[in-house]
Amino acid sequence: MPESIRFVHKGQVRHLSGFAPTRTVLDFLREDLGRRGTKEGCNEGDCGACTIVLGSAEGGRVRYRTVNACILFLSALDGKELVTVEDLAAPDGTLHPVQQAMVDSHGSQCGFCTPGFVMSLFALYHEDRAPDRRRIDTALAGNLCRCTGYRPIVEAAVNAGCGRDGFDADQAQTLALLRSITRDRTLSPPGAGLHVPASADQLADLLLTHPDATLVAGGTDVGLWVTKQFRDLGTIIHIGGIADLSRIDRQRDRQGDWIDIGAVATITDVAAALSPLHPDLDSLFRRYGSEQVRNSATMGGNIANASPIGDTMPVLIALGARLRLRRGGEVREMPLEDFFLAYRRTALRSGEFVAGIRIPVPKPGRLFACYKISKRFDQDISAVMAGFGLDVRGGVVVEARLAFGGMAGTPKRAAAAEAALTGRPFDPAAAQAAAAALATDFQPLSDMRASAAYRLAVAGNLITKFQMEQDRMGPGRPVMATRVTDFTLGAPPRVGGSPA
Repeated sequence: MPESIRFVHKGQVRHLSGFAPTRTVLDFLREDLGRRGTKEGCNEGDCGACTIVLGSAEGGRVRYRTVNACILFLSALDGKELVTVEDLAAPDGTLHPVQQAMVDSHGSQCGFCTPGFVMSLFALYHEDRAPDRRRIDTALAGNLCRCTGYRPIVEAAVNAGCGRDGFDADQAQTLALLRSITRDRTLSPPGAGLHVPASADQLADLLLTHPDATLVAGGTDVGLWVTKQFRDLGTIIHIGGIADLSRIDRQRDRQGDWIDIGAVATITDVAAALSPLHPDLDSLFRRYGSEQVRNSATMGGNIANASPIGDTMPVLIALGARLRLRRGGEVREMPLEDFFLAYRRTALRSGEFVAGIRIPVPKPGRLFACYKISKRFDQDISAVMAGFGLDVRGGVVVEARLAFGGMAGTPKRAAAAEAALTGRPFDPAAAQAAAAALATDFQPLSDMRASAAYRLAVAGNLITKFQMEQDRMGPGRPVMATRVTDFTLGAPPRVGGSPA
């Protein structure tokens, strides 16, 4: 068994062993390597001061993605290229184009956040050499400038240019190094309490032996258990690098067409896969954390976390998603809504893990919408998240799937509201009846994000909004009609004279 994680840094393969399983990349960089350009700001993945870039071999090229080093465990470096702000300049000291653009645009103010911005601009540079303003804003949404001077930073993104850099020149060599450190066996350093399986089969075997182990994929939630709650996670199984759990495929069976998503596929990749089916879902995924978070967070982790306010679950439930669970060699499947039993309690059995999610491709007659209600546009937790799916035939609703987050201890369907819609036209009277039925479905809590009364009023008004949008589209509307509502601080929008 190999005893060290291996990663590429500055054109060489590095071996790392003897570290604590919960050692973060940020602490490793600052305390062990003395690379203090990567800053600690919030230590919870919000401010972006700790942003680094990881490179991976994908499709015959190196793909660079930003991540938050403060909540990323060292095991996540295995098989990747590590790039920090100190690595960007050429050996002769010539600044990287994004660094030079920051200088020319006076983008560095107090300077604390600047390295994180530079790393986000570096990743954007390698993705899109001529980004528009919306793409720039999305790339920088996970970096906070407390001096509030974003204009020159955006200007730097525009002016960074489209030439080749040293990373482009070295790409063939980097690809070869990355391929040379690809593992096909489980990494289990002696005495470390850490296992890094290379396949789903290896993970299944490990969980039978260590059923109480903590599974870590992207670590965007588990990382905070360590940095904020100082929890002892016991045995850790890092699953973020399992290739056969990262795949996203389109499949067909007797029930129709499906999108099959591996449990450790990142939210970034899931968004790219689903957008062609539901174009406006891009707007929702854009508001799922920051780009750094989406590049680490996984769909399976978001589901297994069982948060009642997770953004993806109501949408997936409304789409009719099914969950694939595995224990050893046994695989079972269930509707996603049946997975959530109570607050933070799921149907997972001892030694079982989430293996994948199947989402049916919508058929003609399906109406769909999703709405995120939060105080901020970027990086905010939902007060209410709603996903609506209606199958309409002959002008009558034959099946309704109305799912909500933030309304109960779990993501949950609104059974009474669904019954109020089924078997009748989707008209204002039906929407009003469904909205009224929500009081039977939910008794939400009041907390810092919203009161119980506000949540119930908003949920009902969203059904009314959905119906009004369908009326406005009129005959011949598209199969999928998706709208993401963006609410920010200030007076909430109103539908029919009530808070929306």
